[in-house]
Amino acid sequence: MTEIRFYHLQTLTLEQALPRLLLKAYEGGKRILVKLPDAQAVESLNTHLWTFHPNYFLPHGSKKDGYAERQPIWLTDTDENPNAAETLILANGADSPLIDKVSLCCDIFSGFDAAQVSAARARWKTYQSNGHALTYWQQTEQGGWVQKG
Repeated sequence: MTEIRFYHLQTLTLEQALPRLLLKAYEGGKRILVKLPDAQAVESLNTHLWTFHPNYFLPHGSKKDGYAERQPIWLTDTDENPNAAETLILANGADSPLIDKVSLCCDIFSGFDAAQVSAARARWKTYQSNGHALTYWQQTEQGGWVQKG
């Protein structure tokens, strides 16, 4: 079964927190697939990742950029895995049947949005009933993470 980690954003936005998580996974040698709810969110994140920090670079791309198989981090709004990622990140309510085809899934949701919190609770119950190993990570005041469950 896939390990699924729920990341509850409470102090930082997705745009502030996600690059840190991506950097950690990328530095660990992982290929990553990031699924967002729509094409506009994909392009917004694609642009943001080029400039998120002056000292770091995250090699990434989307359908607009092409060369998916060469991209360690692939951004999408569809259920595809063209870069053969073993880590799937679902953000802002995105869901995917690819969960069963990766070793790790990170489900990142905003605590600023009641609908996202409610939907995350429903996904937790579904994943739990399907036998996945689940953990819950809550954001700290400093923007780090602490495991709560």
